[in-house]
Amino acid sequence: MIPRTPEPERGFVLAVLGQGVEPDDELAEIRELARTAGVEPVGAVVQHRARPAQRTYVGKGKLEELKQRFGDAGAESLLVDDELDPSQQRFLENALDTRVIDRTQLILDIFAQHATSAEGKLQVELAQLEYNLPRMRGMWQHLERLGGGVGTRGPGESQLESDRRTARRRITLLRRRLKELEKQRATRRRERKRNETPTVALAGYTNVGKSTLLNALTGADVSVEDQLFHTLDPTTRGFDFEGRRYLVTDTVGFIRRLPHHLVEGFASTLEETLVADIVLHVVDASAADDEQDRQRDAVGDVLHEIGAGELPVVIVLNKIDRVDPLGRRRLTNRFPDAAQVSALTGEGLEQLKSELARRFEDRWERVRLLVPYAEGGRLAELYALGAPVEEREDTPDGVLVIARLPRREVPRFAPFLVAESRSHRESA
Repeated sequence: MIPRTPEPERGFVLAVLGQGVEPDDELAEIRELARTAGVEPVGAVVQHRARPAQRTYVGKGKLEELKQRFGDAGAESLLVDDELDPSQQRFLENALDTRVIDRTQLILDIFAQHATSAEGKLQVELAQLEYNLPRMRGMWQHLERLGGGVGTRGPGESQLESDRRTARRRITLLRRRLKELEKQRATRRRERKRNETPTVALAGYTNVGKSTLLNALTGADVSVEDQLFHTLDPTTRGFDFEGRRYLVTDTVGFIRRLPHHLVEGFASTLEETLVADIVLHVVDASAADDEQDRQRDAVGDVLHEIGAGELPVVIVLNKIDRVDPLGRRRLTNRFPDAAQVSALTGEGLEQLKSELARRFEDRWERVRLLVPYAEGGRLAELYALGAPVEEREDTPDGVLVIARLPRREVPRFAPFLVAESRSHRESA
């Protein structure tokens, strides 16, 4: 017998939008998030108002419409395109007698599916615990009524307090473990900085092809799927170009209105962007102009929030193979300094590498060194820096080396510089 694919859960979307906001455009993202989480959207109700109702989220009349349409659609859960506070979530659950999932919980569910590294799993668990802690009350409501009398606590309240203490202890433990992993990453980053290895971070709206671009640039084999947040754990790979080494880091994709505490919870993932020398902001060249603008704004907001807004940014228009010649000319006018590439076909990748090399060329200086055989340890230090060695020759007086040194390391090797190095540096 052929095994049957399980039917996806049927979810109904609810949103409060400002006046004049187009529902189809605004709800496209929550629908895609739902499908990524394994939920099929079967309908939607939108209320236009300045802000959600404080306790009920939507007004009384809209709530009655929601109940009717939710039942008619045969939905199994309610997806709210907003971050609900615990009282709003409990109200909607009681009103519809169903499970209510807000935007934050939906994103956390997707993160949980895609976390593969130990650190990623710790980050997901920490974010889930911090999200659930203020929402624990409803789990034990049926027991709280058993206490009776003023000043007494029923078994439900005792269990609730016990659960909260357990959750807080676990949160403290997870934060401690993540701090330890952060120290290990800091050590690796210091080593990269000492070697002056240029570090490039890929940033962009989720599902614009960052992982595919990482694979194309570095020859890596990072998993690629047509899903939101498929890449959660930061991945760093390297490539060589004109004798120099470059590191490229792919990070979690960004979306509009990424909840603030999720940005904080995944700071250790996002900080790989913060410590990069340059950010490649990957944009989907095949998307409509207004969608490109929305995605760029979303990425810019998150970069600013994590403190990476001051880093130099290069726009990379990926998926250019899907754009016709007229569209390419229009993109050139919109983004005159952007690199146009196709990670899928390889188009434009060499030009992108050349642009990166140009931006980092002043980090290195071409020098000519004569290292006496008695100073062999200094030669080992040279290689430990990862400096590209263009030529090496054993002479009667020592080892003659032509290499590109990090500029800040040139004074360290000054005793071994030979006079000809000046002309070489000028020609370089």
